[in-house]
Amino acid sequence: MPRKAILAIDQGTTNTKALLVGEDGAILATAAAPTHTDYPRPGWAEQSTAGIWASVTQAVSQVAATPDCEIIGIGISNQRESALLWDALTSESVGPCVIWQCRRSAELCADLRSRGLERTIQSKSGLGLDPLFSAGKWHWLLDHIPEARALLEQGRLRAGTVDSWLLWKLTGGAIHATDTSNAARTQLMALETGQWDANLAGHFGIPLPILPDIRSSDAHFGVSTALAPDVPILAVMGDSHAALFGHGIEEPGRVKVTLGTGSSLMATTSARPRSTHGLSETVAWNRGGAITYALEGNITVSGHAAAFAAEMLGLADAEALTALAGTVPDSGGVIFLPALAGLGAPHWDAEARGVISGLTLATRPAHIARAALEGIAHQIADVVQAMEADLGAPVAAIHADGGAARNALLVQMIADFTGRPVRVSDVAELSAYGVAHMAAYGLGKTAQWQTVTDSMDIQPAENTARIAESRRDWSRAIARAKASD
Repeated sequence: MPRKAILAIDQGTTNTKALLVGEDGAILATAAAPTHTDYPRPGWAEQSTAGIWASVTQAVSQVAATPDCEIIGIGISNQRESALLWDALTSESVGPCVIWQCRRSAELCADLRSRGLERTIQSKSGLGLDPLFSAGKWHWLLDHIPEARALLEQGRLRAGTVDSWLLWKLTGGAIHATDTSNAARTQLMALETGQWDANLAGHFGIPLPILPDIRSSDAHFGVSTALAPDVPILAVMGDSHAALFGHGIEEPGRVKVTLGTGSSLMATTSARPRSTHGLSETVAWNRGGAITYALEGNITVSGHAAAFAAEMLGLADAEALTALAGTVPDSGGVIFLPALAGLGAPHWDAEARGVISGLTLATRPAHIARAALEGIAHQIADVVQAMEADLGAPVAAIHADGGAARNALLVQMIADFTGRPVRVSDVAELSAYGVAHMAAYGLGKTAQWQTVTDSMDIQPAENTARIAESRRDWSRAIARAKASD
């Protein structure tokens, strides 16, 4: 008899992963297919919607061929804030998918700020004015893609984040929907109600009828007609939210950090949070109509910084960078500020640019390599400090996932700079695993679900003087970067 399994699709920035997860939570099969990002101008980042779908098709086809497995449900996790438009009649995209890293809506954000609207937008949506979020991207597409306005007048235009696009494609255009966690990252959803807000949409010039229906994360999202025909789609979550759920962090007191292209730190809260330290007030997930809230800090460039530094140093990859960094005990006073697409939380400076400082005649490539990894860890430490200030209490531990979480040197730096233990999940694809777990609730299959354990438990070092000096150097570098805007 075939083993029943949930198909989890995790559509990320650099690749799409597909998992088959058994009813007991055991991972039965995995596959991945790459995606490509274009950078047409400094600060811009976009992907082909056709390329995204092709990567999903490739990854799903591989795991669907697993023998003796029957797919009984689908869960989708996705890169968040990335925005696209498409024609409802042809299902063809209108323009590119403007991904979350893109800063092309910075001018719009500055205009809204100059009109005194930032406080209103932040109060309703929980999100500060920054090009990271989806609303400004949709505004740009509507203004710069001539076909979009024509389709809007004909009632054929649809807007969505990547999850909505995948739902549309999987259901043959039958479903235009998203979940609360993804909608909360657009700046168009009122955090208190969990629904689109007409005033927010008006500020960004987004017509409400083109937006997807907002459903709970564990809702029934229709039945797939493509890739896995006749299988119900039972869960949709933003990738960071799915990872948080995968860690099992449902109560306040612990923080999740996903170390991917960028980084997301998230902690659940007992009620809607209020941040005065540069964090986002957001939704963790909506299960059965009950919203769990969260604080989040988003870092635009983290793991990507290691790949970038490796290329600049002529190294093969981030692994080679780490090996080189490990040959010196410290960075020799070098600071690598990876503001390669602006600075995210808690600094929120879209105009900041990457800086390497502290160079001397004693500096060697190994010091720069180590400083690049330290720059990732410093950014995370800044967010943890802001989170503890907003929560009014220290966090007990940091739970890490994502590709860069396998880097033991980087994880040690995070533990050192935060002064908190860092625990690394033994499941590499935690976003996919988390949304599979959410889908399992819809099937009533969670009673025997396996608990995620830790493959590494890293304690902070005791050399507090050296760490404090490094943190001071970092703070000075941040101040200089902001002063030069």
